[in-house]
Amino acid sequence: MMAASVKKRLVALLGSSLKNCLEKGKFELAAPPPSIEVEMTKDTSHGDYASNIAMVLASQARKPPRQIAELLGEQIEDRDHLLDEVEIAGPGFLNFFIKEHIWTTLLQDVDSLQEQFGTNNIGQGKRVQVEFVSANPTGPLHIGHARGAVIGDVMANILTASGYNVHREYYINDAGNQMNNLGTSVLLRYLELLGKTVEFPDNIYQGDYIRDIAEQIMEKYGDTYVNRDDDEAVRFFTDYAASMILDEIKNDLKAFGIVFDEYFSERELYKDDGVARLLEDLKARGFIYREEDTLWFRTTDFGDEKDRVVVRKNGEPTYFAADIAYHKNKFDRGFDTVIDVWGADHHGYMPRVYGGIQALGFNKDSLKIVLVQLVNLLRDGKPLAMSTRSGEFVTMKEVIDEVGRDAARYNFLMRRSDSHLDFDLELAKKQSNENPVYYVQYAHARICSMIRLAVDRNFSIPRYDETDFSRLTLPEEVMLIKVITRYPEVIEGAALSLEPHRLTFYLNELAGIFHSYYNKHKVVSDDLALSKARLFLVNSIRMVLNNALNLLGVSTPEKM
Repeated sequence: MMAASVKKRLVALLGSSLKNCLEKGKFELAAPPPSIEVEMTKDTSHGDYASNIAMVLASQARKPPRQIAELLGEQIEDRDHLLDEVEIAGPGFLNFFIKEHIWTTLLQDVDSLQEQFGTNNIGQGKRVQVEFVSANPTGPLHIGHARGAVIGDVMANILTASGYNVHREYYINDAGNQMNNLGTSVLLRYLELLGKTVEFPDNIYQGDYIRDIAEQIMEKYGDTYVNRDDDEAVRFFTDYAASMILDEIKNDLKAFGIVFDEYFSERELYKDDGVARLLEDLKARGFIYREEDTLWFRTTDFGDEKDRVVVRKNGEPTYFAADIAYHKNKFDRGFDTVIDVWGADHHGYMPRVYGGIQALGFNKDSLKIVLVQLVNLLRDGKPLAMSTRSGEFVTMKEVIDEVGRDAARYNFLMRRSDSHLDFDLELAKKQSNENPVYYVQYAHARICSMIRLAVDRNFSIPRYDETDFSRLTLPEEVMLIKVITRYPEVIEGAALSLEPHRLTFYLNELAGIFHSYYNKHKVVSDDLALSKARLFLVNSIRMVLNNALNLLGVSTPEKM
């Protein structure tokens, strides 16, 4: 059975301490106590973990935070002998120094759980839908879609590893004007290819892929559609082009290691007047009102800066109307939590969607929206022109073809999703320590090589109970053990915060400490007990690297 992490044990100790303080009348709180937060310290001279709970409680308890911290520290009952020292620091931080032997006991989990090390069950089987990418099927996926694709996919992997029942979904925006524009664009290119004189409006799509689709239709159907009714022709060209583009999108995503459980068509929402009936229901309940020929949703009732149009003067429903229906459909399918991964330009769209689900009777907290910022594409540190007309590529496929799947996936996760990301194509291809994914994969390959060498010298990888951890006394060894055993906390934290970049930050740290250790110290030597202890240590690092890279969808090479 997996041991409780140090962090969870500290939270439990502080919870008991707070309860003791309140029961003994050390202080009183004006409201129920908040949740207790415990975090790893950045500087180990300040302990292994720290909590700001005393500062959080200060206003409620009407006491100085340092005094509260001292009272909490006095009431800690460390029955498991977890703590070496509790220090009160600064304005009232509680710093915790963990006994050295505690860390090595946690290595037992790595040995017993192997590929399952790092998993947890905080999700308890709850159903979660992650909707991501969801690009209009009007053209190939670009570099911005690629970042959102990886963030959504890895987020889903982390949630699955945390005990959630995850459903990956792609929403196909295949209704509305942009689809008619697509069909018209292909039709006009088709007519041009057949020698007709054609005027191209400003709003049509003009990429080379439009010509390719038109050529394919011409090869299959000849001049069949030259004299057809415009509406009939546009419908055919729309459906043909959308199907072809969506197939290409699916192929590109699969090549990127991303497979969806479902591709949900927007058209499904309009079947049997579904959107119109939903709007009528919301109107009857007072959430929608008419102003002349326009229907408005009262999103200001839910904190939006202004009410939003759901049906235009011409009778056409807006994207917002469809989104209300789509989110109702999601919750009607029984998902406990719905996660939308959107481009950062949709930030202003969030309040109206939150308002929509609340009007439908769903809890605002059951919808999580993750925003993904833009990618700045660079080559050797210089910005790349983001225009196909300049001859430079911007599609997801071309980026992956140049730098490889592993480098692309890893680099897209090197920053918080809501931070701008610089993606340097030349750096991503380098086989050197400057390239983060190479640096981490090389750590894995180095350990595999080391283990092969040890086996050739008749060493076997020891089990936990065959290892003398008292031999691992170097500061780097102690640090490596701490970082290894922290891995489950990283996964749980990434799942709760929906922040997959935490995993790359962690891997960069672990690989950095390992490479430094490897360059200074021999693992296999004439000292049998020390060799076995170090082999156990590096094999534990290998297992963590393997598990984490698998969650990222990045390969784990054994030779490089």
